[in-house]
Amino acid sequence: MTDNIYNPEYVKRLFNGMSSSYERMNYITSFGFSIRWRTEILKPFQKDNHKIEVIDLLTGMGETWNSIKYKFPNANISALDFSSEMLKNAERKNEDHFKNEVNLIQQDILQSKLPSNHFDFVICSFGLKTFNTEQLEKLASETKRILKADGQFSFVEVSKPENTILKGFYQFYLSQVIPIIGRLLLGNPTEYKMLWRYIDKFENAKLASEIFRNVGLKTEYRSYFYGCATGFIGQKPEK
Repeated sequence: MTDNIYNPEYVKRLFNGMSSSYERMNYITSFGFSIRWRTEILKPFQKDNHKIEVIDLLTGMGETWNSIKYKFPNANISALDFSSEMLKNAERKNEDHFKNEVNLIQQDILQSKLPSNHFDFVICSFGLKTFNTEQLEKLASETKRILKADGQFSFVEVSKPENTILKGFYQFYLSQVIPIIGRLLLGNPTEYKMLWRYIDKFENAKLASEIFRNVGLKTEYRSYFYGCATGFIGQKPEK
């Protein structure tokens, strides 16, 4: 493949192509754990009934909004993604289930016009794998920029388990079985083959966690279900 798989335009085309079935495939890919992980990444934070500002980066189809709304019932929720087709699905969800109260933003987080020192919480589910090291550094800097002093964040990504047997099974499932399911849903398995390629290169969130720490954010690495998902939570220092 000659395409740079981390090129934003390539990633955008990929997710535009998967938009019609991505929510179902996320569920199948994770054996149903994706819903649980979207909830678990918010567990470390106390429930807050204040009118705070929360942003869901790389929101996709808005799959994390229910968890955010439960944890922060009176929050102003913003949701950012650069995939127009993903956001079309998010728009329907916003209208049908959230009274159009979610502020949808079509922008590239690496070149965003989001306000500085504005958000109390930054959330991101299953988007880290599509960034290379340089892009992760930019993502970390942008997260720091848009967070208020003392603001908090939580990121999670599907990962390669460290257990050899589990890793082998997971690799076979994602690289061989998921494309077949993708063919049944889409008639084209190519997009879903890329999911394993991204995960294989990403491995886990340890490097991303370190990058976020290096820009001056407090971070704590997290592992879910024997490393099938990993992530980190953290906070922007007051000064």
